[in-house]
Parts: sequence; C-alpha cells; structure tokens
Amino acid sequence: MTTVNQWWQWGAEGDGRGGGFAVIGVGRFGSSVCAELLRAGADVLAIDSSQRAIDELRQLDSSIECRVVDCTDEEALRAAGVLDLETVVVAMSEPIEASITATLICKDAPGSKVRQVIARATSDLHTKMLQRVGADRVVFPSKMMGKRLGMELVRPNLLEQLRLDDRSCIEEIKVPQEFVGHSLRDLNLRKHFNVNVLAAGPVGHLTVNPPASHVLAKGELLVVMGSEEALRTLPGS
Repeated sequence: MTTVNQWWQWGAEGDGRGGGFAVIGVGRFGSSVCAELLRAGADVLAIDSSQRAIDELRQLDSSIECRVVDCTDEEALRAAGVLDLETVVVAMSEPIEASITATLICKDAPGSKVRQVIARATSDLHTKMLQRVGADRVVFPSKMMGKRLGMELVRPNLLEQLRLDDRSCIEEIKVPQEFVGHSLRDLNLRKHFNVNVLAAGPVGHLTVNPPASHVLAKGELLVVMGSEEALRTLPGS
C-alpha cells in the first residue's frame, strides 16, 4: 500500500510502551503528541518552562500530569521524574541550545532510565547537533505532525495508515508476534477483532485477498481494514 506517509517508518526500537512518556515543550506540536498519547491510554508527563503553556495544556485535559520545569537543569528534570521514563519527546525547537541540552541530559545523565529520545529540529544543522548528543530520532514538524508521532509511539507495529472516513481506516502493519505461525483461518480476525484482511505476505510481495490457508510468517505484513477502535485492539497496537 502506498501513501504519502512512508516517512513514518523507523527503527524497531520505537516500542516505548510500558515505561511511560515525557514530552518536553508543550506548544502546538508537543500538545498534539500529548493528546494522542493520552487518547491511547498511555502515561504521560508534560514539561515546559512556561506556566502559561502548562495552563493552556491543562485546559485541554485537566487530568494530564504536567509541571513547570527548566529543561536545561539536570536536577530539575530528575526531580520531575523525566529521567525515570523510557521515552522522551523533546518537542520544543527553540532555543536550539535548550533542545540540545535537554536531549543530552536525558541520554547521558547518571542513572537515567531513558531508552530513547525523539527530538524536534528546525534545520539540518540542528538535526546533526541533536544526533551528535544522542537523539535516537529527529523529526521535522512540517513532515511529522504531533498526533502522528503520538500514535506511532503507542502502536509500533503500524507502518502506514489510510483514513477512509471519521471512523474507518486501512492500515499496513507488521505481523504481530502472536500471529506468527497461524493461518488466517485460525486467527479469524473478522470474528475476533472485527477487522478485514485485504492483503498479506512478505514486503514487496503482498497477496491481495489472501486465502484462509495463508500462514503468517515473521517479518510479513498485513493490510487490514476496520474502525480505528477495532484496529487498536490488534496485538502490538
């Protein structure tokens, strides 16, 4: 399946679920990341140096855990609990030195439990500097909207998505480990998950409308259609 969103794909280390998320900088981009993570039921800690930004975020969702913290202060980030979380999104882009410092602290501070940092950049030079201090992934807001990133963080098997309407989507996903070695007949995804299988098979060799006897193998892809709620119930989603 080909869409305009093939740049969504990234390394398998993207599964940050289970260890919690911190979002540093809650402007338009950071707020979108927070909103999508919360909608997926993830634990989120929002950080910003501006009380006004934090207040505006609380107006969107009063239940979110958020704090006013200087993101360039290692001890402040530690006290806030940022360094105890598995995935950190450094969502602010300016000042550049602040985003670079926050990235470095999360990756390099003694005792940090942060496994991956996804940082926002505004230029190629900014990207190189973020990568130099340890950012695992760098995104540009013009290419990666906050909602998209939030969805990707909590659904690591998702490769591409084509929205049909307000409720229904077609998605290309990696075959979940739980499905490997089972036939489509055995899995009966329509009955158990209320989704329809449109195609299945190895990358680049998908079989459209695959037979029920097709046995899913590790590394294969599935193209499925259903409501967004139903698709979220698939393993690994």
